[in-house]
Amino acid sequence: MLGFVAGRVLDNEWEIENIVVAGPARRRGFGTRLLGEFLELARCRGAQAVFLEVRESNLAARRLYEKWAFVQSGRRKLYYREPEEDAIVFRLGLA
Repeated sequence: MLGFVAGRVLDNEWEIENIVVAGPARRRGFGTRLLGEFLELARCRGAQAVFLEVRESNLAARRLYEKWAFVQSGRRKLYYREPEEDAIVFRLGLA
């Protein structure tokens, strides 16, 4: 397996809980493809928005989400542990 995306439906909003791409497969477009497929599924099923949290230091993931027009909509102080770190909340409107 090269990667996966995990998410859930919360009424008319969808949440991305995790996108994982195996080390050797990184930087080959798999994350972009997984995210694109997830967003297409959300659109087809009537989602109005998609949101997620990402570690502030995870610049590669943040760039991926910004590439797809996600915008920063908040911050969760010390959301992550080991190491402690803020989460940046991203949101993408689909309507």
